[in-house]
Amino acid sequence: MPVAAGHLRYPKVRALLPRTRLAYVHLQNLLTDAKRDRAARVFGYVAIWLPDELLLLYMEEGELVNATASADGRHWRALPIGEAVAKVPSAAEYGEICFHEASDEQLAAMYATQVTPELGWPPELPLTNTPAVLAHLMATLFDGLLEVSSDGEVSYIIFQHGMPLRGYFANDAAEPDLGTRVRALLDRTFRHGGSARRWDVPPALANQAAPALIAAYRELVGTLMRRLYENGAESAFAVAEHARQHLISKHPALEKFSLNIPNQRDPVVDAAALSAAIAAWLHETLWHLHLPDGVTAEKLLADVARPRRHLFQAAGLFEALPWTIPW
Repeated sequence: MPVAAGHLRYPKVRALLPRTRLAYVHLQNLLTDAKRDRAARVFGYVAIWLPDELLLLYMEEGELVNATASADGRHWRALPIGEAVAKVPSAAEYGEICFHEASDEQLAAMYATQVTPELGWPPELPLTNTPAVLAHLMATLFDGLLEVSSDGEVSYIIFQHGMPLRGYFANDAAEPDLGTRVRALLDRTFRHGGSARRWDVPPALANQAAPALIAAYRELVGTLMRRLYENGAESAFAVAEHARQHLISKHPALEKFSLNIPNQRDPVVDAAALSAAIAAWLHETLWHLHLPDGVTAEKLLADVARPRRHLFQAAGLFEALPWTIPW
């Protein structure tokens, strides 16, 4: 039987902040302290139960790297980091929060089960029969992830060649043997109407581009187009918009970078993919523009990007451009 999002509980190594009233916690201070204090730079997640949805903020070495949300605990969506943080009111009378340490592999498993399709099971397999499920995994030499959910407890087991290799469990059962614990977990889950779902081996947790980098790219492109317009390239904005529309199918992040729509939501994209998208956009735009006399694309970009040169360099922008920027 499905459980409401407010009752979900995930595995943890330790509770850095046990579940408590959101009114007693300042989220931004919590995130800042996790980044500032070297000893607190752990892998983990911040779960925030709001009246209408559950937010999960994923942390790696104290840095906020991804976010998801669910209204019912079954259907999830990836959220831009900035949007997720903005959803948390600064003085909430309702809601709860916790900060739990967890391994990077568990974080990858949690994210994969929320935003990627499950593999499913053969229709003839009795999914309430523990021996049958385990026998199927063994017979198919299954390599991947099993998510087991019951009564709000969500656990994850990594399988290799059909055998359980590692497990991350929401409960504190005492079975020392992993195989015994998995069997007992499945038995209990099926008795209480829970579910067991499977995925391929989850990839490493995706790291979203930081909101500051997204804002910097928006400012870079806007400043560049204004500079061109002021220097006689009156079609700069129109050419840039045409280039953006042309590239969206290949670089979906550009959908959130219209120069005509203010206050757009941030894209859910990693820094490398975002830098590749911006580089392609700049190349396409400058290729089709007639630049003012004496101005080259390289010199123009160097002039506009110089104040945040190191930020763009770290994000890989200059390596993705077809020009060598003269610093």
